[in-house]
Amino acid sequence: MRRKLEKFVDPLPNLQPLKPDKKTGDGVHYEITMKQFKRKLHRDLPATTLWGYNGQFPGPMIEANRDEPVHVAWLNQLPNKHLLPVDVSIHGLEQLPIVRTVVHLHGIETKADSDGHPEAWYTNNFQETGPVFSRETFTYPNHQRGSLLWYHDHAMGITRLNVYAGLAGMYILRDEHEKSLNLPAGDYEIPLMITDRSLNADGSLFYPSQPDDAAKNLPNPSILPAYNGDTIIVNGKAWPFLEVEPRKYRFRILNASNTRSYQLQLDSNINFQQIGSDGGLLRHPVEIEKIGFQPAERIDVIIDFSKAAGQSILLKNDLGPDADPNDDTGDIMQFRVTKSLKNKDRSHLPQTLSVIPSLKQNDISGIRYLKLVGSADEFDRPLLLLNNKHWHDPITENPQLGTTEIWAFTNTTNFSHPIHIHLVQFQVLEHQPFDLEQYNQDGKIIFTGPPEAPAANHRGWKDTIEVPAATITRVIAKFAPYSGEFVWHCHILEHEDYDMMRPYMVADDDKNNTKF
Repeated sequence: MRRKLEKFVDPLPNLQPLKPDKKTGDGVHYEITMKQFKRKLHRDLPATTLWGYNGQFPGPMIEANRDEPVHVAWLNQLPNKHLLPVDVSIHGLEQLPIVRTVVHLHGIETKADSDGHPEAWYTNNFQETGPVFSRETFTYPNHQRGSLLWYHDHAMGITRLNVYAGLAGMYILRDEHEKSLNLPAGDYEIPLMITDRSLNADGSLFYPSQPDDAAKNLPNPSILPAYNGDTIIVNGKAWPFLEVEPRKYRFRILNASNTRSYQLQLDSNINFQQIGSDGGLLRHPVEIEKIGFQPAERIDVIIDFSKAAGQSILLKNDLGPDADPNDDTGDIMQFRVTKSLKNKDRSHLPQTLSVIPSLKQNDISGIRYLKLVGSADEFDRPLLLLNNKHWHDPITENPQLGTTEIWAFTNTTNFSHPIHIHLVQFQVLEHQPFDLEQYNQDGKIIFTGPPEAPAANHRGWKDTIEVPAATITRVIAKFAPYSGEFVWHCHILEHEDYDMMRPYMVADDDKNNTKF
């Protein structure tokens, strides 16, 4: 039985950068351990049992510098019993240990053996390892522009459960160009990890063992097609508040939810100034009233509280249904403009933020049409596939190292999917609607309108993009700088686990296309 919680009673936890264990000539070194621990997520609840990196939720924030490599030994010291119900009927999981982990640093350009391949999993103390496991310490070169990345579990078939249990954290990559812009910094730059959970009255995590409308013949536990928690958690607290000064602040925001998307809005006459997305700074700031925000996307915004002294301002989720009085997901957190101004605000919001060369100038080596398809399994459960292929089917996407391709995601389902491609940051070219009813009748794509340019705040570098229902979304990417086997998938974690994920191979003929 879950209880209704009072909002805005806990201060927002301040996420501090983790100190490195050592620095050497080849970069910065960390040892980070996955542990089970207890923490209060709300003033009025008992402590919740969670899994976290270094026993924290969110995991410790890593701050890195461009071109300075980071090496992380990700150690698994989790118990052998899972906190949540594990469905072993998918991916042959009945043959595998129940608790296994592997870390993916989302948005990083790194070699395949440090990317967190789903089958590079390992158990407590590396006692058992997956078929493509090859190393205990991952290396992140950081040869890319400054941006907010994030790390999370990526183990085959149980990512949704491991992340829901708490295995997620933030990684800020800094560069000199960004530092030169005089954006709000220090106490005025605040990371926000937004997620959702359901909590029992005793504080424990609730995650259903079966869908609400489960048929009698389903496995138990059985994977869900999606799951939205009923409690919004920011930086590890339910509906927190933050006291701010009347000045500009920079918020680095991550949607770390399994399924839930948000439409962020402030309940005042203040708009967001969005300055960055997944892959760092945009070309120019985008003034925006509402920001759609899919799982795994990041947004970088300036909020100017200078004319709001004494006010309380809510960060709202405009997708939270307000018709249901018991649904509290329309609120995210509260800003209280109650602090006095320490010093004059000398930060700046420049009209030009960065240079982003268009990939359309590159030689395009090919266009891949990739369908997002709905089907059903032998238990009549929803089974969502990419190009109608399962995870274990042979690889069909194999761009040559250094080439540029257009990937056209054709969404034949009736809801959006956030699609993520590992290794690369891409550019969104366009969305084009088609007649889904016609497609379902005869398989023909009949367009119902011209191609639409991406929203202004999606015109930077992206690694995750919403592919709306009944549209073709075209993105362009250069497949570099590493060859090997990577993955692309829907970032609704319940979809990714079953079976909306595919391996792809960046082929380097000089290396005989070896996996790792």
